[in-house]
Amino acid sequence: MIYLVRIFDGLLELYLWIVIIRAVLSWFRPNPFNPLVRMVCRLVDPVTGFIARYIPARVGVVDVSPLILMVIIMIVRRVAVRLLAGIPLGF
Repeated sequence: MIYLVRIFDGLLELYLWIVIIRAVLSWFRPNPFNPLVRMVCRLVDPVTGFIARYIPARVGVVDVSPLILMVIIMIVRRVAVRLLAGIPLGF
């Protein structure tokens, strides 16, 4: 069971880094036909689009939906991993 918890935690951490990469890519104009850029956008844009649809995620011209997604991922990592591992939720 602990291995499944570690895999789940690792996948959440990997997705967190993918969100960070997507946020950094938004500062530049990467080639939209680059397979790596397309993969990152396909993994992150639907989730940030969902967040932006339900939460006003624009501050001026800055879209903060990736930041909101990162906070959600960190909360899920803390709560879900502890619950799955049987560790108390000592906040």
